[in-house]
Amino acid sequence: MAVETQNRVQLAASHWKPRFVANGIDVNDFERALVTVTEWKDWAPFWRDTGDALADAAARDGRAVTATEAYQRAAWCYHLGKFLWFEERALHEELSRRTVQAYTKALPHLDPAGERLELPFEGAVIPGNLRAPHGVASAPLVLMVPGLDSVKEELFAMENDFLKRGMATLAVDGPGQGENERRFPIRADWSPVVAAIIDGLRGRAAIDISRVGLMGISMGGIYGPFAAAKEKRLRAIVALAGPYDLSECWPALNPLTKGGYVYYTHSRDEAEAFEKSKQLSLRGVIDKVDCPVLVIHGAKDRLFPPEQAERIAREARHATLLMYPDGNHVCNNITYKYRPAMADWMKERLAV
Repeated sequence: MAVETQNRVQLAASHWKPRFVANGIDVNDFERALVTVTEWKDWAPFWRDTGDALADAAARDGRAVTATEAYQRAAWCYHLGKFLWFEERALHEELSRRTVQAYTKALPHLDPAGERLELPFEGAVIPGNLRAPHGVASAPLVLMVPGLDSVKEELFAMENDFLKRGMATLAVDGPGQGENERRFPIRADWSPVVAAIIDGLRGRAAIDISRVGLMGISMGGIYGPFAAAKEKRLRAIVALAGPYDLSECWPALNPLTKGGYVYYTHSRDEAEAFEKSKQLSLRGVIDKVDCPVLVIHGAKDRLFPPEQAERIAREARHATLLMYPDGNHVCNNITYKYRPAMADWMKERLAV
């Protein structure tokens, strides 16, 4: 039976409040949303208006640091508004555009500064936000891959953990993600995507493309091994809260997440999306990954059971498993534990 629209607000809050607060949404704005919004149809308009207020203030403010932070927060609000919200397609797409526009205004003023890239891919582009650390002549690169309904603009806080350790970061929107959500459906094989990205970075003195790692979040955690099974230029993989086999997890997924898979796989309904989910399995794939793999998971993950992570670690050739007993999905409730460990591990694997 369909979940009542009012219950969808509470469902979104119960699953994703830790994620959004951990990555940049002000907790007071989130609490205000839960008091103000009673119908799911009003969720996106609330966050659109919150983002607009921030963006308007940034446009009026001549102070670069304050305006940069305001644009970054505005981008986050726009993204949260359309996150797994498909009530009105035009507003969903408008919020996607506003997310990119607001973050693009912040990008050159971040510390360290960022640069928007558009790397050629299958007649279109892979858009990305590139940031390089201070004082490093030719830095190793961490390719950062979002998950279902995640976007590159969401990864600012995670980027900083790598940047502080001398690694460059490139957060991208791949097939079925962010700017590419309507151009390409979700796909399992990310090796052509990663190959196009690495090839597109040739000639950039600030980046050492012989030292590239990949960090994938949630569904990005399955894309990374798929890529590394064929694209051998990847030196290390972090699979953060990813599944081993999405179809095995499907029955327990909440309605909002299932709706996201329908949308991002360009499916007609849940039945078709479920059939496509069977392609998203590491069976016969993970054992072909030659590089080191760090599997990070929370034992209290309600989206992908911890047994999924244990199977990835068991079948990978060179795997390390960090299972946090108190961690939720993506361990967003304990970022202070896993993020330093993840960044330190990647730094050691990408050392010369």
